[in-house]
Amino acid sequence: MDPIENIPDNTRTMVTMIKVVALSGSLRKASSHTGLIRAGSLMVAAIELSKRAIEGMEIEYIEISELPMLNTDLENNGTYTPIIEAFRHKILQAHSILFASPEYNYSLTAPLKNAIDWASRPPNVWAGKAAAIVSAGYDEFGGGRAQYHLRQIGVYLDLHFINKPEFFLNAFQRPRKFNKDGDLIDEEANNKLKQVLLSLQELTLRLQGKKADPDSAQVLKSC
Repeated sequence: MDPIENIPDNTRTMVTMIKVVALSGSLRKASSHTGLIRAGSLMVAAIELSKRAIEGMEIEYIEISELPMLNTDLENNGTYTPIIEAFRHKILQAHSILFASPEYNYSLTAPLKNAIDWASRPPNVWAGKAAAIVSAGYDEFGGGRAQYHLRQIGVYLDLHFINKPEFFLNAFQRPRKFNKDGDLIDEEANNKLKQVLLSLQELTLRLQGKKADPDSAQVLKSC
């Protein structure tokens, strides 16, 4: 994997840029979980204009719906079909991972587990990366059991999850948290999501032997 890039900040100093890959365990078009990722990505993209996000973080959403079900017949001497190779390469090149994980039957969804399994095939491209999880559900602990199961899986994969803050969102509590397209519209939830991203950034830099710039956008700013 390429080392973390030092991206010039034209106005002040050097910004350490980290690359985050975001995966949603829901395939639904108006998924609130994919909406959580969109919110994170949009905030990061708007740093220079709005000053409402996190300097030094780039989030890329990776679609997992086209991945075939895990089948080792698709492996050939350590190589994979093009779609699987492309997915594994994206994970390999990332510095950290953001999972948006719904809860199905007290666990994570089949599409997300399938994606995790493909990237864990030799060589395991998850190993050594920082990670965070966000979930939305029917109560204050929405997605919590799925998150803890995912953390358990991460132990074997050598993923390093942030411990705090945890992000569980009651998607059906008023005021509305998402619009009809699945976009996050709740200010308090946006602020909590920022805290998760800040924590993920801090852990990523620590694992890379770098320190976050205390004068950069490391302080949570409200929307």
